[in-house]
Amino acid sequence: MYSSHMKIKTALLAFCLTTVFNIQASPALNSCKSLHLNNCPTPVDTKLPDVKNMLTWNQQQRAIGFRNDYRSYDADVFYAASGVPLPRAPHNLSKVGYQLNGKSYLLKDYLKRNNVTGMMVIKDGKVVWDYYANGNNPTTLWTSRSVGKSVVSTLVGVALKEGKIKSLDDEVVKYNHDVRGTAWEHVTIRQLLQHTSGVSWNEDYTNPQSDFSQLTQCEAHPNTYACVNNLVKDPKRKAYAKPGKAWSYSSGGAWLLGDTLEKATGVSIAKYLQDKIWQPYGMNRDGVWHSYAVGKHDVGAHGFNATLEDWGKFGLFVMNNGILPNGKQILPQNWVKDARNWNKAKNSVSKLHPEGTYGYEWWNNSIPATATNVAPKTGLNNQDSMWALGIYGQIIMVNQAQKLVIVQWSTWPKAEPSMLEQPLEASLMFNAIANKLAL
Repeated sequence: MYSSHMKIKTALLAFCLTTVFNIQASPALNSCKSLHLNNCPTPVDTKLPDVKNMLTWNQQQRAIGFRNDYRSYDADVFYAASGVPLPRAPHNLSKVGYQLNGKSYLLKDYLKRNNVTGMMVIKDGKVVWDYYANGNNPTTLWTSRSVGKSVVSTLVGVALKEGKIKSLDDEVVKYNHDVRGTAWEHVTIRQLLQHTSGVSWNEDYTNPQSDFSQLTQCEAHPNTYACVNNLVKDPKRKAYAKPGKAWSYSSGGAWLLGDTLEKATGVSIAKYLQDKIWQPYGMNRDGVWHSYAVGKHDVGAHGFNATLEDWGKFGLFVMNNGILPNGKQILPQNWVKDARNWNKAKNSVSKLHPEGTYGYEWWNNSIPATATNVAPKTGLNNQDSMWALGIYGQIIMVNQAQKLVIVQWSTWPKAEPSMLEQPLEASLMFNAIANKLAL
């Protein structure tokens, strides 16, 4: 029997979702001035697609929507300090290519086939090649989608090193008392990182009634935090497996991880990122995080907006094991290696990736074991490579062994294509680039 508090929460969730499906909120768009950004992104498009229809935008709407995401929602800024642009060592990659289904493609074909709107290759800490399309440029702030999960997981590592989180095996309820009495109560921080909570969550991007679609609708509503909080922590939400036993990708669990991180540290995700990484590591430009309650709560499942080079610098921070320019290491000693220790829970191990699919909110996107008639199959092995992946083709790939970071912005036609579609092409292309730069 639910307490009166839980009944109120459930009623509020129903009110939020009913309201958002029937009343379109029209908040004023953010601007460089209203956000108090120290440097203004461009382009600033005048006509933006409706955010409540994000999952059904066409590619051009995505290009405009993704680079104006920071303007479209409530937002928290994470300020840069005195960043220095990365050094450059240009390489000609025009002849680099791959084979797929018996056909050969060059880099230029890859960019077109995959609707790439920005891409940067960083080798040995130097930019060797970059590319911008659809009006994007080095000042553009592009939204991460679920690449933001990998940023949040890294911040969890910082909090663990600082002692704000005592152990990854602590139950979430220790830091986030709201989950008491819900299916999340005995889930651990580690299980949230690995998406092995065992708590039901429907991530289907094509189903307008899925949990993820409802989360998206909540985000178009002015009472976003209450709406999402009640959606995720709904006492009617059930467990489908014991914690740690099965893997299932969950933006709800990722949101809860971000919410728990904020309660453990006492600051918003944006503030923690700014103070611990963005300024100390020397990022070049201010970034913006999608906020559910300005100054208090930012979404842990996505919402990171930054320039292409700063995406790359974040990849370098991870590649360098969280060591700041002053020599201080702010991640636990084995954090990055552990983050790509692919979990062996049911569903993470598959025919495509028998070694496991998922780590601490980083993906194994190596060539699937079932892929045939493709090349090159080697280049970035799954033990050394970790991929931050977001819907519609947002990528940060980090390979410590080769000192290689590749970042990509895209507007793929599908939110989540099969691993044998665009993700396979990305892996083949990145293999080919790695092999070229290793010569």
